[in-house]
Amino acid sequence: MISAVYAALAALLIAGLSQRVIKLRRAKKVIFGDGGETDLQIAIRAQGNATEYIPILLILLALLELSGGHAALLHIGGFAIILGRIVHARGLLRANLDQRVLGMQITIFTLIGLAVANLGYAAYAAFG
Repeated sequence: MISAVYAALAALLIAGLSQRVIKLRRAKKVIFGDGGETDLQIAIRAQGNATEYIPILLILLALLELSGGHAALLHIGGFAIILGRIVHARGLLRANLDQRVLGMQITIFTLIGLAVANLGYAAYAAFG
């Protein structure tokens, strides 16, 4: 399954962002929350933002694949998911607003594109 490749890549991204949070918590000796540490707050948000968007994006990608979505469309969607999330996380972690905005734009356009593609394939299956 094509979507499995992108799910695995997304899992590795989340693991990397989680490791960053763990490392900062240890270094700052913060057991719960962010301890008021700005760099830890930012790392937590980068991780949290990824875990908020990635599940629905992967669900849409997998459903599109199960609906018979073309391989090229699936790879474009999967690549856009990973690219958008990496660009956003880098922008957030480096305080680069332009990268952060670009990452969110890629993510939102991918979310909309996958939703529309799923609706199109569903309509074709129902009426085609």
